Amino acid sequence: MSQAKPIRLIVGLGNPGAEYAATRHNAGFWLVDELARDAGASLRLDSKFHGLAGRGRLHGQDMWFLEPQTYMNRSGLAVVALAQFYKILPDEILVIHDELDIAPGQLKLKQGGGNGGHNGLKDIQAHLNTPNFWRLRVGIGHPGNKAEVASFVLKPPRREEQELIDEALLRACQGMAQVIAGDMGRAMAQLHTDAAKQRPHKKQDAEPQP
Repeated sequence: MSQAKPIRLIVGLGNPGAEYAATRHNAGFWLVDELARDAGASLRLDSKFHGLAGRGRLHGQDMWFLEPQTYMNRSGLAVVALAQFYKILPDEILVIHDELDIAPGQLKLKQGGGNGGHNGLKDIQAHLNTPNFWRLRVGIGHPGNKAEVASFVLKPPRREEQELIDEALLRACQGMAQVIAGDMGRAMAQLHTDAAKQRPHKKQDAEPQP
């Protein structure tokens, strides 16, 4: 894979409000919170960008971080506002979002493509007039029944799912240097490893003593 442009804006998708903070749909917010902390960026509500925004330095590069506060299906409003203001092109944007079609513990990095029915991606594509921004998909799994999806994404993960997601987010933080430098081939090699397969096998508990 040829070298891509460096990333200048990292967007996390989610819904605002304490009632949504722990839900699966907010996985993008979870990772951006961690990355902003690593970058020394303080996310503050900025009305002109319709979200929580902050600037910091991550792996040697100045970076904007954004968490839209418009609810998921209007995420594009915030993204296009900040991108236009700072003249950031679509292929310099990384959007981090939850993904039903991959299991908890998995990450997928890609550029462009469809939106998979994800309302946040759909709105960003509409506002940018292109699908050619980068996406980091955070696996949350699928309930197995399409009719249950809306309820599923607005509930917290089960404990074992949360552990896998947390491990994946840690791996994402560790691989972010390659992502923001545009070295997407190396980034994919690191990120596309299933966290569940990386876990050491737990030893059997010792038999209780009489």
